[in-house]
Amino acid sequence: MAGLNVSIAFFFLAIGVCQVLRWLSKRLLSPGVYSCLARELAGSLQLCMSCLELRMLAEIGLWGGGFGPDVVLTLFFLLFAVHGASFDGASANPTISLQEFLLLESNLAATAAKLLAQGAGMGMGWAVTKLYWSWELTHFHLIQNLIASECSSSIHTSLHHAAFVEGTCSFLLHLVLLKLRQSHPMYRVPALAATATFLTYTAGPFTGAFFNPALATAATFHCSGSSFWDYVQVYWLGPLAGMLAALLLYQGNIPRLFQKNLLYSQKSKYKIPKARVAAHVEGDEPCRKRKGEKSNSEPCA
Repeated sequence: MAGLNVSIAFFFLAIGVCQVLRWLSKRLLSPGVYSCLARELAGSLQLCMSCLELRMLAEIGLWGGGFGPDVVLTLFFLLFAVHGASFDGASANPTISLQEFLLLESNLAATAAKLLAQGAGMGMGWAVTKLYWSWELTHFHLIQNLIASECSSSIHTSLHHAAFVEGTCSFLLHLVLLKLRQSHPMYRVPALAATATFLTYTAGPFTGAFFNPALATAATFHCSGSSFWDYVQVYWLGPLAGMLAALLLYQGNIPRLFQKNLLYSQKSKYKIPKARVAAHVEGDEPCRKRKGEKSNSEPCA
């Protein structure tokens, strides 16, 4: 269990360093630069380092450390919950940033800055984690260094099935995110962590269950076994299609592209109260009777 303790210490260190980076950036930078660049950079750096180390434990720790998948899934849930609580609003996921753009919550310049910061953060996270592994603090890292140069693709099924799996994971995650985006963080964070953990457990054997294009690019694009275009279809186009499907199902339209609701009928915002309608009908009834009578009674106003 010594190797597991070292990995847990690495998780705490990564979260602490990124938290200090967020705190300094918030004090030194303008709110716009912080939200579009520094916050996304710190969140992506934290997510990438944690996920790479956790992926190493999942691949090597099961037989090298003797602990089961329940340990890895528990760590994944806790880490995802901590990420959700500490990210300070950052998404660290290109599909979430694109979803905000399509919902008119972010403009093109801010979205492009977020995507660049996420890519830079993931690249930095990959480089820092590789440096940390090179120190070989545990036998896990020793084995990881030995097999790193010959890593194989995370796609363990047909290409179309893999793209469908990543798209489905992205669809479900974004659907939960859209449903809970106005909820209190106390409910939203554990719900998203539980959803991501379930999707990782279900889809992990097929594609590694990244459902994050930037994270997948840093973690698996350099591995042999699949072409660059294969990776693009599975880890970029699959999650993007899942996000669009979730947005269309939840909203009925994509606000950035068109305003008309394609799936759900629009109800009128202005409704006449039932009591007023009833009173209006009752008031008109004597008028109708008097109009039908041949008498010199006063006309209805």
